[in-house]
Amino acid sequence: MEWLTSPAAWVALASLTVLEIVLGIDNIVFISILAGKLPAEQRDRARVVGLALAMLTRIALLFSISLLSHLTAPLFTVFGMQITGRDLVFILGGMFLIFKATQEIHERLEGPRHAQQSAGPAAATFAGVITQIALLDVVFSLDSVITAVGMADHLAIMIAAVVIAVGVMMLSVSSVAGFVEQHPTVKMLALSFLLLIGTTLVAEGLGQHVPKGYVYFAMGFSVMVELFNMRARAVREPVTLYERGPKA
Repeated sequence: MEWLTSPAAWVALASLTVLEIVLGIDNIVFISILAGKLPAEQRDRARVVGLALAMLTRIALLFSISLLSHLTAPLFTVFGMQITGRDLVFILGGMFLIFKATQEIHERLEGPRHAQQSAGPAAATFAGVITQIALLDVVFSLDSVITAVGMADHLAIMIAAVVIAVGVMMLSVSSVAGFVEQHPTVKMLALSFLLLIGTTLVAEGLGQHVPKGYVYFAMGFSVMVELFNMRARAVREPVTLYERGPKA
């Protein structure tokens, strides 16, 4: 416990906590969208359970640091490119993200035209949503844990950062989910982010390193444009209502 008196250790804890929260934003978005398919009374519980699973997955991976070293060892070679266990997780997880995001976009744009309109929130089951969240938690957690291992020297610091970050995400997930649900354009933008993240994961798994700064810049710029659009709509709507007032 000597690290408790080390200023460098506290700086590492603060930096790693912030980074874990940033890396967990995509996880919050995915959990919010999946939980939104459940009945209203089950959504909050699904979000909390999903984030709790994410925390447990990350802690389990931190305790299995030796496993992470095996995941970065080559398993086989394809067309002269060495494939590791980490690459396989990223490729499969990225493809699953692309599939789910595309499916969600299709349901929102084409769903109402189908005869089976019961495929809304009530059609999803709690166990099914939690299973999907748990599968993606492994992908999101792997990247996060590898980052933690590279930034901190003490296991206690890594675990503390993960617990604090997930605690912050638990406090904010309901607000994020409510905001996404109330604004269809934001939900579509979030699904586009999942497509971007999935494509990035596949590229990483195939050995094409994509700097995270580029991805976060694209996402941040898109959010800024959307906020400007929402502000413009808020200013325009009262004028529109006034112009459509009672006829003389």
